[in-house]
Amino acid sequence: MAGKDYYQILGVSRNASDKEIKQAYRRLARKLHPDVNPGNKEAEARFKEVNAAYEVLSNPENRKKYDQFGENWQYADQFAQAGWKGGPYQDFAKQGDFTIFDLGDLGSGSGGFGSIFDSIFRDFGARTATRRPRRGPDIDHHIEVTLEEAYRGSARTIETQVESPCHVCDGRGALGNAPCYTCGGRGRVLRPQRLEVKIPPGVKDGSRIRMAGKGRPSPGGGASGDLYLVVSVRPHPLFQRKGSDLHVEVPVPLSDAMLGSEVEVPTLKGKIALKIPPETQNGKVFRLAGQGMPVMGDTKKGDLFAKVKVVLPTKLTEKEKELFRQLKQLRRGDKK
Repeated sequence: MAGKDYYQILGVSRNASDKEIKQAYRRLARKLHPDVNPGNKEAEARFKEVNAAYEVLSNPENRKKYDQFGENWQYADQFAQAGWKGGPYQDFAKQGDFTIFDLGDLGSGSGGFGSIFDSIFRDFGARTATRRPRRGPDIDHHIEVTLEEAYRGSARTIETQVESPCHVCDGRGALGNAPCYTCGGRGRVLRPQRLEVKIPPGVKDGSRIRMAGKGRPSPGGGASGDLYLVVSVRPHPLFQRKGSDLHVEVPVPLSDAMLGSEVEVPTLKGKIALKIPPETQNGKVFRLAGQGMPVMGDTKKGDLFAKVKVVLPTKLTEKEKELFRQLKQLRRGDKK
């Protein structure tokens, strides 16, 4: 098979479900992660391969293109414009130093393999001669953060891809008289690269953070596309988020709710004191202004809504039971 087989890298079959691909990736990522294998260059290289394979196969659209065009899936649109309908990637075979394609999958007509690629390059030449090169494609990169990270902002090191000379054809784009099977005749391929990114305070589920010029390179030498970080925020065990506001339950002992007290309310920057007035009812909500989430791109903050959850006493002593009996009698007397 020409190029790297992403299915083989993940150890799954070509008809593997999304769940099986995800499970295989997690298993390999845990095994090969650099933190688990410090100084192991081979494990680090395999870890990069696994990440590159998962990035493609976990995206349904990219997986479809990969199944059709193999390692050159990112140029699927150009191939389609040139009339090559492609074929199952498993129909590609490698024999010695050459790659054999199933010519029946390369479109109709008598031109065959050569005419298809001639069409691609002729089309590129005609377009670049009459108009500016098209901008490179954008990339969506999904990233997960905790609520604490969304509150204060954070930084991440992510792995994306950058264009570099093809190592098979040394950037020439051809092997003998045939286009290079690895780069598709372009002379350049995508390689993994690490990128430092910043997550601003206030991000929420679905936030898209644009990083200009960090997307895919232009196939015709134009400007690169943009990288968009698509954020998902992990659920928090205490706080529920609604927009820029936070909601939290505060347990209050029965005696404090009846007589009034001061209780501690958790926030994302520490605990603060809240005065509970006498005879506070279960479910009462107190608004703490400015204690919620930051508004992304602004200096404003949402509010924190603390809901009282009255905690009834358990394992009462005989003296406590007697006091409740007396209270019960007093309350009955007040109603007469």
